[in-house]
Amino acid sequence: MKSSRTPRKFNDIVDEVYSIYGMNQAHEEHQALRIWDGVVGGTIAKMTKVEKFARGILYVHVLSPSWRTELNYRKKDIIDRLNQAIGRRLVKDIVFR
Repeated sequence: MKSSRTPRKFNDIVDEVYSIYGMNQAHEEHQALRIWDGVVGGTIAKMTKVEKFARGILYVHVLSPSWRTELNYRKKDIIDRLNQAIGRRLVKDIVFR
């Protein structure tokens, strides 16, 4: 990281900071949590809450059993879209609870 006299926004240097401290994996996992709403859309986002991401598995709380069933049918597509948004195969599975 270069030393600079002019302040920079954290968002502009976050990737560089994560890289320096060897936290790229954690950064990508956090990104998977952040992009959920944009990937699944507003309707699904209202019915779900991402709980955590661990060892390639995204854990998502679903407000109703019928939505849980529907999301299980769409799981492969959602995983593919999440990984495409992240830029690599990071999400291996989703557990809807």
